[in-house]
Amino acid sequence: MTPALTAEQAALAHELARAMIDGFNRHYRLFRTESARAKHRFETGDWHGQQRAQRERIEFYDLRVKECVRRLEREFAAGAQPMDVWQQVKLQFIGMLVRHQQPELAETFFNSVTTKILHRNYFQNDFIFVRPAISTEYMETEGPRTRPTFRAFYPRLDALADTVREVIESFELRCHFEDIGRDAGWVAAAMRRELGDGRPRSNFQIQVLTSLFYRNKGAYLVGKIINGFREVPFALPILHRAPGTLYVDAALFGEEDLLILFSFSRAYFMVDMEIPSAYVQFLRSLMPRKPRAELYNTLGLAKQGKNLFYRDLLWHLRHSTDRFRIAPGIRGMVMLVFDLPSFPYVFKVIRDRIAPPKDTTREQVRAKYQLVKHHDRVGRMADTLEFSLLAFPRARFEDELIAELAQHAPSQLEISDRDGDGQIEVIIAHAYIERRMIPLNLYLQEAFDAGEHDAAAQAQLEHAVIEYGNAIKDLVAANIFPGDMLYKNFGVTRHGRVVFYDYDEIEYITDCHFRHVPPPRTEEDELSGEPWYPVAKGDVFPETFAPFLLGNPRVRAAFMRHHADLLTPEFWQQNKERIQRGEVIDFYPYGAHRRFDFNGGVAGARELADPRAASVETPADRPDTTAPATAIEPSE
Repeated sequence: MTPALTAEQAALAHELARAMIDGFNRHYRLFRTESARAKHRFETGDWHGQQRAQRERIEFYDLRVKECVRRLEREFAAGAQPMDVWQQVKLQFIGMLVRHQQPELAETFFNSVTTKILHRNYFQNDFIFVRPAISTEYMETEGPRTRPTFRAFYPRLDALADTVREVIESFELRCHFEDIGRDAGWVAAAMRRELGDGRPRSNFQIQVLTSLFYRNKGAYLVGKIINGFREVPFALPILHRAPGTLYVDAALFGEEDLLILFSFSRAYFMVDMEIPSAYVQFLRSLMPRKPRAELYNTLGLAKQGKNLFYRDLLWHLRHSTDRFRIAPGIRGMVMLVFDLPSFPYVFKVIRDRIAPPKDTTREQVRAKYQLVKHHDRVGRMADTLEFSLLAFPRARFEDELIAELAQHAPSQLEISDRDGDGQIEVIIAHAYIERRMIPLNLYLQEAFDAGEHDAAAQAQLEHAVIEYGNAIKDLVAANIFPGDMLYKNFGVTRHGRVVFYDYDEIEYITDCHFRHVPPPRTEEDELSGEPWYPVAKGDVFPETFAPFLLGNPRVRAAFMRHHADLLTPEFWQQNKERIQRGEVIDFYPYGAHRRFDFNGGVAGARELADPRAASVETPADRPDTTAPATAIEPSE
């Protein structure tokens, strides 16, 4: 039984709780203000400012947590207070959340602050929020002057274009549309095709979230069509034709299109949300297979995403019996990778000693991963969750994996009864967690094993090679040189997209020097296994990629048909010069066949040989070179 607090202690607990809620409110106010400014940046075409804001916003949370910790220590000597006071702080904090509009975020903020003050022995139910204390069900904005989370429009099928126009204009973008009547007509036609021959029911309506979703050079209108028992998710990308002139580029329909738009391989959206949980709830109705954790991530609320992910992981461990194992595939020289077969993620731990030819350190590897976190991932780099002191039951680990960790990353491994409850745990000091994908080398090997006369296997190989080259070109356009371009460092998602996930050698394109291999001076030079020419830091010789990538004749043939330019220094240098000029290239999270302009207003086309070809994304200045793929379904 907890002893009663003195009046002074009770007052102190209240003040501590108040300071923590004030710290969170300051954080979310700044976060929301920066997100709301995305509208102005979009309207004015401030693309560099948009990218800078996306990067800087990532740091907001940690900065506010540190501010709050400093205040609590300075004003209240928080770390010296007895545990009875801290228990009361949590109770007082819960009381302050009853009518709060971001209670789940505030609870996570409380955890972040508390765990920086208290010893880890106290990271338990009494002192932090292991489960949410305040429900976010049916939470909505209050007051006559506030915007609801979503708006409903009630169209007639024969006047659908008028309603679509009303929906678009309701966002009050301070730019004129090139031809909004044309765009509304194209969207309405695409909606009719999507709805088919079904007649309007009494509940026929269009619901749209009241804030646009801003990312890079696009603004996305997100909502759903409801007709009877059917709900059709949709998104409308709005882009600039010229400065200050807008147009609707496409109409995306269905969960698959939305999953690609909200993919873990993309930069986070800027969205002005008063009640984030209500946005997440609405988005879950569009994408029921998308975990809530990933939705919070894509909205820029990464700490909440991490919190929910960890809860999901613990829940999964509670209801499964399989064991962590060394992940299938080629073992990396920098990372130890393990997974739980029943859980769609992989865990990556940096080796203590990184052997040659790799020339890097743990600190440098962490810096590379942080670089990716802050960079526009353009749909080609997997997002990562970074964790410290991950603890799991020892019984859930295969002995082979424990031996691997003990041999190659002993500084990152602790096996102990940390909590003193008789349960032996494996504690990982630092790890990255990523969505599981099929490694591209294994995906290609499946095609090799099937034989060159297997049409499906050849289509799979062709698709993989096209996507691999497109992934590299997208990274180049985003100022990223992958460094290690071997197939094992790329994965294939369930949508057939190739995504990069090994970041220890990435560099900015602008920091590289792309050169031709000088001709050999002598016959001895030509026969030598060593370079006969000087190589400086940052030098890259694209001609040397071929021996490592194109050993298989079928891969070589496909690669040379579609991506031979990747073997020329000129391709890389031209892109470097574009980036140095300040050019920001368009990237579309959908195939060119979905774009109104490319198809005379025919969007949402389903005529491709394989629907997954729709996921192949292309920059604005490159044609859409999709190829049919097989029915293999990697995980995303």
